[in-house]
Amino acid sequence: MLAKISAFFQSLNEEESSDPKPLSVEMACTVLLCEVMRADGHLDDAEQSLLTKIISKQFSLSPSEVKELIQQAIELSEHAIDFHQFTSKINSHYSPQEKEHIITLLWQLAMADGEIASIEDHIIRRISDLLHLSHAQYIRAKETVKKHK
Repeated sequence: MLAKISAFFQSLNEEESSDPKPLSVEMACTVLLCEVMRADGHLDDAEQSLLTKIISKQFSLSPSEVKELIQQAIELSEHAIDFHQFTSKINSHYSPQEKEHIITLLWQLAMADGEIASIEDHIIRRISDLLHLSHAQYIRAKETVKKHK
């Protein structure tokens, strides 16, 4: 019995010591986009199509790279406890204007199905706060998307 418990803790220790792949800025942005896409509880075809277009354009990736990035981001999104690890990566690599652009992309995705669920609004607001953007930048991003709809 003691040997089984010892083996269990040793296996946990080995899992923790294995170096996970470092989080890329592309992955961090994609996870946040996936969070907004998944927020209302249903995955709309329009949202999934737009997500693919956004990722492809934003990061100049091939279709297979986009597909793999989105699959990994959805998995990370499903297991994420909070947004901090993703927003801190973006904060350390992006300017305020680039971060506002990310918020604009989140709004585009939220509006892809023709309506904004209150949970989508809430998540985008939280992400905006974690990206240290002002309320004016948050609103400007939203209005930019509404104008171009």
